[in-house]
Amino acid sequence: MTRISVSVPATTANLGPGYDSFGMALELRNEFSAQLADDWSVAIEGQGADVLLHDGGNMVARGMAAVFEAAGQPELRAEIHCLNRVPLGSGLGSSSSALVGGATLARMLLREVLDSKWRISDQDLFGLLAQLEGHPDNVAPALFGGFTICWTDADAPDVPRCEHFQLVSPMAAVIVTSNRELSTAYARTLLPEVVPHADAGFNAAHAGLLAGALVSGRLEMLHVAVADKLHEPYRAAAIGDYDQVSAILREAGADAVAISGSGPTVIAFVTGFTPNSAFIKAEGIAEKTADALDALGTRNAPQAVGFAVRGFMPM
Repeated sequence: MTRISVSVPATTANLGPGYDSFGMALELRNEFSAQLADDWSVAIEGQGADVLLHDGGNMVARGMAAVFEAAGQPELRAEIHCLNRVPLGSGLGSSSSALVGGATLARMLLREVLDSKWRISDQDLFGLLAQLEGHPDNVAPALFGGFTICWTDADAPDVPRCEHFQLVSPMAAVIVTSNRELSTAYARTLLPEVVPHADAGFNAAHAGLLAGALVSGRLEMLHVAVADKLHEPYRAAAIGDYDQVSAILREAGADAVAISGSGPTVIAFVTGFTPNSAFIKAEGIAEKTADALDALGTRNAPQAVGFAVRGFMPM
């Protein structure tokens, strides 16, 4: 039986002021493979091996099942293998990576194994998975790579849309995960139902500034552009050590710092003249801050990563 494989990147969402709309793909990848079978089974290596479901309730299987159903073949099942490198509950898009992995595996199986004439575009696949995930800002970069912006139109508020852009100037990142998880559902309960117009205006300006900086290469504006008043102040209070972690990373040379997604991971943005120089600078910051972050007692070792030009990739 033919086995199909894909890799899908971790993602970071919000990027400070781009609440529920901005996302970027990271070169930290989960790998998924599958072949058709009589029933669902999921073998897992790495992150979450002892806590994730090993049957049809697994997010990879759910992503596959959604595509099989959309193709008019809901009876199909698969044997799945996952090599998970993206930490769970960390604000790095582990569930979106799984959904995208399953959906793209199913699409490939339908085309290559079953020779199905059914087709679904990446944009339509995005819409399907965004509905399944409940919010699109991690699904988009996992599918398309680069920097993504998601939105809805006033006349179709339930239909998510997105556009992706490649970074003009070289960047890398330092990710600092926590030794505890923070669920997205809980993190959302921390946010107020109503915000002042002044805070909304502040975020509109900074989100525009951040998007402009990223797509034009004006990265000297990053340290100002990532400022946020809609979600980070509330989530930072729950994370507890955000201010300390942020100060340590900035002092070590990070260009900007934000909460990754809903947290508790903190992400530092690092610029350079070339992709390699940006990554080397990020490695230096990770090494320089390791002892100070370890001394907090709440953080895992910092890790340098690049930003991913591509989203999912067949293997």
